[in-house]
Amino acid sequence: MGRLAAAFWVIPIAFILRVLMGYRIKDVAQVRARYRALLKESDHPLLICPNHLTMVDSAVVAWALGGSWWYLFHYSRMPWNLPEYNNYSSQLPTRLGAWLIKCIPVIRGGRREDVSRVIKRVQHLLSRGETALIFPEAGRSRSGRVEADAVAHAVGRILTSVPGCQPLCVYLRGDRQQTWSTVPARGDSFYIDFEVGEPHSDHSGMRRSRDFSRQIVDRLVGMEEEYFAGR
Repeated sequence: MGRLAAAFWVIPIAFILRVLMGYRIKDVAQVRARYRALLKESDHPLLICPNHLTMVDSAVVAWALGGSWWYLFHYSRMPWNLPEYNNYSSQLPTRLGAWLIKCIPVIRGGRREDVSRVIKRVQHLLSRGETALIFPEAGRSRSGRVEADAVAHAVGRILTSVPGCQPLCVYLRGDRQQTWSTVPARGDSFYIDFEVGEPHSDHSGMRRSRDFSRQIVDRLVGMEEEYFAGR
């Protein structure tokens, strides 16, 4: 059902981003060629881990990496993402709609068992060859820079529990993005870079998960420093 519905939401979302909002991705052809080459080189489960400044980051990242028409033929590569549950109604039609557009709502700071249930669902999807996107920072950065101390440990839990799962560290930033916001400025152009992370830890259990999460955020900090150094 989701694949059939994709044409009715993937292309309209891309239309909104590109035409109505006037967004542009710098070097988009090269970005997408790199991403597709990366996918061909490895069949490992992929967890996309971007920095977080706006409420539409996940949509912009997905659009930048794949392109709307490409996703129609590679639907498993359209990433699942985890929006805030309170942004959705508790009514069945809305929950169904969220599922159709590959969203798994999660309550930030919710009960541990509820969060664990969402994480297990993501683990299951990744193990089936789907792609997922989760922000390593615990919320949108209020400083406008990657916040090294704001670590979402769910990232590490997923990476350590799905065999072979690889984190794709993604740094995205609009030229006019000075700090956090609801949406990027209309007409903004986006820089995006990505690389496969290789977290490691000598520990096990929760300590191992935390080490992985910390290393992903640290790498995003490094990618951000490289971005500003090159401006």
